[in-house]
Amino acid sequence: MNEKRFYNFLEKQILLLIGWSLLTGFGFTVLSMIYNVAKPALIWYGFIVLTSIWGWSLYRRFKYTRIEIDQLESWYQQVRLFIYVIFGLWTILFILYAEETTNNLHYVVVFIQVGASVIAATFLFSDKKIFVPILLILMYPLVVYFAMIQEAYGYFLAIYSVIFLGLLLHTSNNSYRLMQQIYHQAQHDPLTGLFNRRYFSDYLEQMLDSIISSKKFAYILLIDLDYFKTINDSLGHEIGDKLLIEVATRIEKFCEDTHLIARIGGDEFMMASYEFDDLADCMKKADVFSKKLLVAIKDTYIVDHHHLHISASIGIKQIGDKYLKANQVIKEADIAMYEVKAQGRDGIIDFNEILAKKVDNDLEVERRLYFALKSNEIELHYQPQVDQDQKIIGCEVLARWNNSELGLINPSEFIMIAEKTGLIIDLGNYILSEAFKTLKKWEKNCLELEQFSINISVRQFLHSSFVYQVEHLCNIYLNENARKKLLFEVTETLLAEDINKIVSIINELKRLGISISMDDFGTGYSSLNFLREIPIDELKIDRAFVSRLGESDSDKMMVSTIISLANIYDLSIVAEGVETGEQFRFLLEQGCGIFQGFYFSKPLGEEDFEIYMQRQNAIAKRIPLKKTSSNYIQAS
Repeated sequence: MNEKRFYNFLEKQILLLIGWSLLTGFGFTVLSMIYNVAKPALIWYGFIVLTSIWGWSLYRRFKYTRIEIDQLESWYQQVRLFIYVIFGLWTILFILYAEETTNNLHYVVVFIQVGASVIAATFLFSDKKIFVPILLILMYPLVVYFAMIQEAYGYFLAIYSVIFLGLLLHTSNNSYRLMQQIYHQAQHDPLTGLFNRRYFSDYLEQMLDSIISSKKFAYILLIDLDYFKTINDSLGHEIGDKLLIEVATRIEKFCEDTHLIARIGGDEFMMASYEFDDLADCMKKADVFSKKLLVAIKDTYIVDHHHLHISASIGIKQIGDKYLKANQVIKEADIAMYEVKAQGRDGIIDFNEILAKKVDNDLEVERRLYFALKSNEIELHYQPQVDQDQKIIGCEVLARWNNSELGLINPSEFIMIAEKTGLIIDLGNYILSEAFKTLKKWEKNCLELEQFSINISVRQFLHSSFVYQVEHLCNIYLNENARKKLLFEVTETLLAEDINKIVSIINELKRLGISISMDDFGTGYSSLNFLREIPIDELKIDRAFVSRLGESDSDKMMVSTIISLANIYDLSIVAEGVETGEQFRFLLEQGCGIFQGFYFSKPLGEEDFEIYMQRQNAIAKRIPLKKTSSNYIQAS
């Protein structure tokens, strides 16, 4: 008994019953005074007035958004008692005046009793625990009354009263079942049977008001399944749906009625705890419960003979220390959950002040990013790529943002925000345009490069206008020879999307002469199947493996394996993040062909890159440099 609509409906019935009882009772009392049989009616009406005052107090006491959850049941029981009393008083009136045949008042009370039964069936059908006993209380005396006449018409009326009672019960029960069905469909997830987002939000609003009023504490959990989309895409939506049902069942069983659970969409679930008196106790229980839940979710699932393994990212939000709206609480739990995703998934994070400051910072970065392109704050840097003889053969284009207020902003930070907000499309197009201009200039100045790598975000790559935009810029800036030097770098996260769509886009780019590089290879979705299906031209070993080459044998083996795979599939191989001579020598021994990292050079501005190229060519040809730059610093 904790549904908002049910309680609000019941609250309104109190006023209707009070109004009907006072008006109808007053009319009957006046009528009894006319026939000089008013004494029983006056006493009875006094009880109606007192009961109505009690009902009014119940109505005034109830404010769903302010009453505590544990007080709702008590209020509900009192309302049930009020309804029993008020209809019981009408049955008493019937008994008092059923024998008043002299003034024919018995006809009046019979009619009122039948009318009361109809009103009960109409007003109270929302609660089966109320309308069934009330109808029996109202109709049973009528059946007995008609039967006691001991005449044929009396027996007929008694039988008719039983039939009428059955019809009222049948009609009320049908209305009750229909209302329950509509309510269930509106408030529950059709797949898992759990509550849905709408219900959870309403419940959370009421819970927040209750907690602020009672000065107690609670927590909510937002659970997102890791890599569920991969299972859904590889095994089909039917297997995915069955897995979601299994997860929901497991969560319900684990909770054992200690939390309210909802599926809020896709592979996301939310849970709300019950209330705690102490914040420290609430935080401790949330941490312990979440860790155990995470372990339970990770146990193997067997779905249609498939043994499936998934993990989850869980965001926790404590509530009670300050008033927040339900959507804000859910948003902060969502932020905590995405922080888990950012840190590698399969973990738990509690929303805290550090995250709150990060959110505020992200909002500020997002706000200023809107104006960064117009203000020409985004600059392109170029990190050299060298061959086995350390000769520059190409470069990777890297975006840098230096804001007058925020200073130098980490690319991983503003690129991620651009991805989330959709600004990555405009930002990506700007980077392509500026990079193409640079490549055109270098081609004109005979700056010889074999390849020119540009990072492409997943969201930009899959955008409907991406290929058109690339072709448009190619037609403006690049000739056929320059296009063949272009190499678009995409990350492994792209492989979680529709493979057929990816292949189609890559083939369109290849038609323009553009090659494809798989960046950060070995860290996510890679498989031999993907290497066979997707027409890429280059593998790029992630810096995470390269940086640990002197520390871990397993990383050496991983790098060797990636290089071997590249050779098998006839792909170029680039190692990024090379920072030491030891790393360079190991990669060289394994047959890696292209190298990139601070060991050779940091990312350079356009002018400094040109100077660096001249310097390297001059060293190779052993001729004097024609130009120097005071702001150039070699990083190697």
